[in-house]
Amino acid sequence: MMDLVDALAASPEPLNLKRLASLTGLHTSTAHRILAMMVEHRVVDRVEPGSYRLGTRLMELGHLVKSRIDLRAEALPVMRQLHQELHETVNLSVRQGDEMVYVERLVSDRQAMRVAHLIGARAPLHVTAVGKIFLLEDGPEKCRDYAVRTRLPGLTRNTLCDLGSLNKELEKIRRIGYAFDNEEAENGVSCIGAGIRDDEQRLVAGLSISAPSNRLNKAWGQLVREGAEAISRAIGWTPPRP
Repeated sequence: MMDLVDALAASPEPLNLKRLASLTGLHTSTAHRILAMMVEHRVVDRVEPGSYRLGTRLMELGHLVKSRIDLRAEALPVMRQLHQELHETVNLSVRQGDEMVYVERLVSDRQAMRVAHLIGARAPLHVTAVGKIFLLEDGPEKCRDYAVRTRLPGLTRNTLCDLGSLNKELEKIRRIGYAFDNEEAENGVSCIGAGIRDDEQRLVAGLSISAPSNRLNKAWGQLVREGAEAISRAIGWTPPRP
């Protein structure tokens, strides 16, 4: 049954019985019997005699699943794994307007750690790793509007306070798939962030690691990106096809 569902999901057009049997390796009579049961339960719709597509029941179930997804609950296992592996502070943040809001945080177990961004705290998009990912997602025009609207205030001497420098940083993020905050929000603290996407490919949140700059290893970027992708898959995201 799941082989038939996958075959129908992969095709933008309805498929006939013969084609479905070929794609799944099922005998035609077996495929027909399973499809008849799926049609009865609205998992599959019969478009015309011998031709099938995914049914409305799957859409109903999909909306139900989506309504019950808790981003923080899905993110916590990944955050705990990163925390146990790196022993640094792990953050989950979401965008609200021109700011990132921290909604979950696992604190470093190293006493020297100090990060100002507590749960519920806010920071401008351009000073945070995840915020830069949202600016990249916005595109050049909206990013320029953000720069004009906010005037790119500086929080430290490293904050990117001009649009040209910010655009160069965003292009780097596009290439590598994750972002850095190089003491741009707080002196002595750096961060690596990656974006979390939902089932509609929308950027909905970000995962990040914060650490004193002398401890932050830029090679952690790949781990953060993989963690963000794991959370994305948990809330329904599927990687785009090449």
